[in-house]
Amino acid sequence: MITVIVTGSKGKLGRVVVQELAAAGYDVHGLDSAPAAPSHDYTRIDLTDYGQTVDAMFGVQDRYGKVDAVVHLAAVPAPGQVTDVATFHNNMPATFNVFQGAKRAGIKKIVYASSETVLGLPFAIDPPYIPVDEDVSRPESNYSLVKHLEETMAAQFCRWDPALSIIALRFSNVMYPEEYAGFPAFDADPLARRWNMWGYIDARDGAQAVIKGLEYAPPGFDRFVIANADTVMSRSSAELVAEQFPNVRVTKALGEHETLLSIDKARRVLGYEPKHSWRDGA
Repeated sequence: MITVIVTGSKGKLGRVVVQELAAAGYDVHGLDSAPAAPSHDYTRIDLTDYGQTVDAMFGVQDRYGKVDAVVHLAAVPAPGQVTDVATFHNNMPATFNVFQGAKRAGIKKIVYASSETVLGLPFAIDPPYIPVDEDVSRPESNYSLVKHLEETMAAQFCRWDPALSIIALRFSNVMYPEEYAGFPAFDADPLARRWNMWGYIDARDGAQAVIKGLEYAPPGFDRFVIANADTVMSRSSAELVAEQFPNVRVTKALGEHETLLSIDKARRVLGYEPKHSWRDGA
C-alpha cells in the first residue's frame, strides 16, 4: 500500500480527503493541530515547528513508518480569520517545513492546497479574461500572497530536485452536500458571490483532484484550478459575466452554467472531472 500523510486532516476538505484516500486503497495517516481523540490514523502536530514536521516525515512510532507521499492541506484557511501577520507566520513557515521535511526524508510526491484567491479574488479589479485560468496569478490579500509565494517556492524545490513532483491545487470554495439547500438564495443577489465568480468545489470532487494529483506521474511542479463544472447560480454564466464583468474579454463560448474558474487544464492533464453538483441535490 502507498502510505500518505495528510496535513490538515481535521479540516473541512481534509476530513473528506482522508476518507476518499482510504476508500481508494491508500494507507492514510492524518496530521493536524486540532485537539482530537487519540486514534491510530491521527497524530497532533504543530507544522510551524520544523523539528516536529521533519520528524513526522520519517514516521511516527506506533502509527506509521516510511512515507511515500504528502498531501498538505493544513493552513489558516481564509483571509480575516486571524490577523494578517498571524496568517503569514502560520501558513508560510508550515508549508516550507513540509516541503523541506519531505525533501530531507526523500519523499518525491507532494500534493498541496493552493487557492483560487491567487486568481485575483475578490475581483475588485477585473481579471484579464474569463474564464480565469492558471496563467493568472494576482494575489490581492495577505492570505493569497502566501499562496503565490508557496507556488514560487514549490517550483524552486522541483528545480533543485528533478525527481520531485509537487502539484498545487487552486481549490475553489469547499462545500458539503448539506450546504446545497442554501444555494438557490444566491440568485437573489449576484453580488453575494461575485467575489469568486460564483465558483465552488464539492469536497468529494476536491478529494478526487487530490487523488488525481497523487497519480500524476511526471516529476516537476504544476498548478491546477480545481472547481466544480458549474456555478452556484441558476442564471446563465454568460448573463452573469455580461452584467458583472462587462469590460472583460471572454475567451470561449460559455456553457449555460459553466464554471468561470477554468478547469480545462485539470481535465486535460490530470483527468479530473467533477462528479457532483448542487443541482443534483446531494
